[in-house]
Amino acid sequence: MNRTPLYAAHQELGARFVDFGGWEMPVQYTSIIDEHQAVRQHAGLFDVSHMGEIELRGPYALATAQELTVNDLGRLQDGQAQYSLLCRPSGGVVDDVMVHRMSAERVLLCVNAANTDKDFAWITEHRHGAQVINRSAEFALLALQGPRATEILASLTPLPLLQIPPFAFGEGPVRGREALVAHTGYTGEDGWEIYCAPPDARTLWDALLEAGRRFDIRPAGLGARDTLRLERALPLYGHELTDETTPLEAGLGWAVRFTKPSFIGRDAMLQQRERGLTRCLVGLEMTEPGIPRQGYRIVHDGCAVGAVTSGTKSPTLGKAIGLGYVASTLGAVGTQLGVDIRGRVIGARVVQRPFYKREC
Repeated sequence: MNRTPLYAAHQELGARFVDFGGWEMPVQYTSIIDEHQAVRQHAGLFDVSHMGEIELRGPYALATAQELTVNDLGRLQDGQAQYSLLCRPSGGVVDDVMVHRMSAERVLLCVNAANTDKDFAWITEHRHGAQVINRSAEFALLALQGPRATEILASLTPLPLLQIPPFAFGEGPVRGREALVAHTGYTGEDGWEIYCAPPDARTLWDALLEAGRRFDIRPAGLGARDTLRLERALPLYGHELTDETTPLEAGLGWAVRFTKPSFIGRDAMLQQRERGLTRCLVGLEMTEPGIPRQGYRIVHDGCAVGAVTSGTKSPTLGKAIGLGYVASTLGAVGTQLGVDIRGRVIGARVVQRPFYKREC
């Protein structure tokens, strides 16, 4: 299996490891709940160096990225980032990505680890004259997330973090190491993602943990990352997003800009929108004891009407929650459903998403 540059640091911290898309990654250090609550209450630090980075370069870089992604890069200035998706002509999702506009001739995409090779091949196939570079081996990636994240990072960099709004980024030193610092994350909390050279990762990891000690920072693993994103109903490729699901079905229509004259998947999704969705992603809250898990059948009036894509017991809310696809006629908030858990149908209802939202 692949290992990130921080593997030894995780071992020293007593991490438990899992195979995640061919990477040996820390799933937890102390407990998922402890790490989850640390992010919600103060700060947590994740190693997400397994993520892939693909860069488009040259005079056709921006036009190529516009054609490949469903969101509108024309809305971005240099130094801004955007959540978007790569789609097939059918509208099915190749991957969801974070797009960084470095300049009109440089666009950096952060892609899901297990999809890096697939995404690189897809982008290369549709490059339209742009140079496509897989830069994944050139980056380590740390995610500092939580209410205290900005305060912690500010103690280690001269970058004016308060002048970098959400979904923007800057480049400069962090603890003397050059880095790209993006005001992004996937936890539902404020936070930063720090792209650096792999040899610098250990220095920055240790420095961030030391700087966050007074705020009771915790190293956090993939277990907490999953419960955090699920509370915010953020989709995960391989669960809510697949080659067979479209962004519209996944509730990501806000990221699809039909005002663009052309992008891959536009015609299929436009037809889907005009016909009306036959299924949709819903948030589920269990009304009886039981935890919905991926693949469990969703039931209505004794008939299977869909399947759970993600589920857990929410550490913040203390309730069992899940996401799943059902017929659109059953997608209204308040609809009573059931989840087949090992042969027994357990009560659930459709609730508003996200499950959790920080009160300002």
